[in-house]
Amino acid sequence: MIRTIQEFFSVRVVTELEPAATASERSLQLATAALLIEMSRADFEVGEEEKRTIEHGIRKSFGLTEEQTQEIVALAELEVKESVSLYEFTRLVDENFSPEQKKHIVGLLWQVAYSDNRLEENEEYLIRKVAKLLRVPHADFIDEKLKAKARKPEETT
Repeated sequence: MIRTIQEFFSVRVVTELEPAATASERSLQLATAALLIEMSRADFEVGEEEKRTIEHGIRKSFGLTEEQTQEIVALAELEVKESVSLYEFTRLVDENFSPEQKKHIVGLLWQVAYSDNRLEENEEYLIRKVAKLLRVPHADFIDEKLKAKARKPEETT
């Protein structure tokens, strides 16, 4: 995964789009996008609402352009296909993000889960698993769930 990340960013993003971002920041953006993509696939049905929610969450969270966001999401989709577990993504996030940033990612996961106006058992299980791997306190897990549930889907677009 790291080799693919480095190649992608050295060729596409670093030279043209994002010269100030470090490799570590880019890896975290990709790991976050990969977790959101995993979330969208948890119910075995990836809808347009989920795709829009992922793109919006990545763009807003990292201050990226539309083009940068699309490239990150495309690369993250490739990484998700090649990955064997969530650990490679959650490890990067856990080791490098603050507790507040980790809570934010759990919130993004909830937003993706609720973007189609229903919550599947597999989706909640995955968010619970990621929150545990990120060491997000249960109270924050529930707080983010309630916020996402109360949010209207159009608020993420």
